[in-house]
Amino acid sequence: MNIAVVGLGLIGGSLLRALDAGGHDVVGFDADPVTREAATAAGFRVGADLQRAVAGAELVVLAVPLPALPSVIGELADHPGLVTDVTSVKQPVRDLAAKHGVRRFVGGHPMAGKETSGFAATDARLFDGCAWVLCLEPGETSLTDWLLLADLFTRLGARVVPIEAGRHDRAVAQVSHVPHLFAAALAGQLRDNPPAATLAAGSFRDGTRVAATRAELIAAMCGGNAAAVGAELDRLLAELHEMRALLDEPDPVAALTPALRPAGELRRAWPPAPGPSAELPGEAAALLELGRAGGWVTAVAGDRSTVSSMRPESGCNRP
Repeated sequence: MNIAVVGLGLIGGSLLRALDAGGHDVVGFDADPVTREAATAAGFRVGADLQRAVAGAELVVLAVPLPALPSVIGELADHPGLVTDVTSVKQPVRDLAAKHGVRRFVGGHPMAGKETSGFAATDARLFDGCAWVLCLEPGETSLTDWLLLADLFTRLGARVVPIEAGRHDRAVAQVSHVPHLFAAALAGQLRDNPPAATLAAGSFRDGTRVAATRAELIAAMCGGNAAAVGAELDRLLAELHEMRALLDEPDPVAALTPALRPAGELRRAWPPAPGPSAELPGEAAALLELGRAGGWVTAVAGDRSTVSSMRPESGCNRP
């Protein structure tokens, strides 16, 4: 398949490597000349500009930050091939694609990454076992295009999750975007506090890992999903205030224990164990029901009439 990857940071560069390893005819492009040189030096074909990179591509993958998407998508309005993206917020990208008249668009988001960034951090195996969201909007998304991408990404080792853009944005606000903000606040405990830096251990390390992500990337994903992030942050703050009040009880240990126990049970049950594999029709209704139940696609049949799928046996996910 002829594929162009636009943006060669951690996700785009890793995808360039993975697609090349999978035998696809892939070309990359990045607005940064230093990144283009690094990708070229690594042996990859890199376009001199966006239009030359996407010319003739059957699929264009947009892996640029959300603030850069309007100008990039604007140049793809007449592109005849399929366009997808890897942005961590989906409704704004869906709106941009519609605004600019992109002919064929399926929003995507691989839940993969690490605290380091840039082409130097790329890894062809980054997507092994990751959940890769592919947005499926009833009456809007081409099922043929959706199944084509599901086939492509499951072959890279990803678990493809069918879900609507709005539902995705609420979910990632809860489990990705708010945790980044919380990690940043927690990392601030080290400010002018040498004893805390010396004593910090496993709980601090695990709770603050993503605070090491570039501030621009955190700001772009949280700001791009501001409404959902704001609502979920308010909910988290309310829960923290409730815990704060329990500390003022005559017996704070007795008061906190029942409040903390459900969270411990949820965390110990995560990630949920996968149930048995099942065959589903490659139809929008069946796929969306799978995604709402926390399930995922593991493979697409050659004729794309059916998919292999799994659902969690139990766990934290709720439709």
